[in-house]
Amino acid sequence: MFFLFSPQPLVKQVSVRRFATFDLFMRKRVMSPEPGDNAGDRWVEYRSIAFPEYSALLRDNLGPLRVDEVLNSFDNTGNVCVWPSEEVMAHYCLKKRHMFKGAVCELGGGMTCLAGLMVAICADVKEVLLSDGNEKAIQSILKSLPLSLFLSLSLVVRWDCESDILALEGHFDIIMCADCLFLDQYRASLVDALRRLLRPNGMALVFAPLRGETLGLFCQLAQQAGLCVHQHQQYDTQVWDVHLKVRIMSHVQE
Repeated sequence: MFFLFSPQPLVKQVSVRRFATFDLFMRKRVMSPEPGDNAGDRWVEYRSIAFPEYSALLRDNLGPLRVDEVLNSFDNTGNVCVWPSEEVMAHYCLKKRHMFKGAVCELGGGMTCLAGLMVAICADVKEVLLSDGNEKAIQSILKSLPLSLFLSLSLVVRWDCESDILALEGHFDIIMCADCLFLDQYRASLVDALRRLLRPNGMALVFAPLRGETLGLFCQLAQQAGLCVHQHQQYDTQVWDVHLKVRIMSHVQE
């Protein structure tokens, strides 16, 4: 099994997004495609700058988040925004679209599963599962799925839920996830889910920032589980240039 770990700009605190975007996608608010839906500002077209032939209409954040909802539901961070790691992974998937085959799954894709959706649009695959552990995120994804993407499914999949994992065990050729390593209580469950959900010789793409020790701890758990880990940093010139600029600016501000 092959894992690609891709550090993004350093984030010092788990709950604070200090870096907003790599500007890999143009974002344009559009009117709702749903008849009778007056909430036109809830929809955004994401179009790849490098590959403008690929775009997706995504549902924006469904109003303000309530503190009690965040605290009492399974990880709700994916309902806040499209995080930089998700943006970068979506760009990478478009750039490497010819490597995708068979059954593909995105774990912890938040309210958009932008990367998984790009794979469904651009790659020659049999099936794409867009998943998250939060029900609100899945409801948002279901609203965003184009009717033409019959190969795409959207499900609640929790890494720590045995029934969720058992139902999909050994099913996927490629699994990907972005910025899913920061919750200590779910890190080992994610490793186990990746190991069990992949087919023999399957591959997982894990995009994550160097957030404290979270990436290193995850790599240790993956290796202990018998997974072969390969870490890459300079996998895309544009992303790496932005990464270096952010690091320089952070040092200047300090």
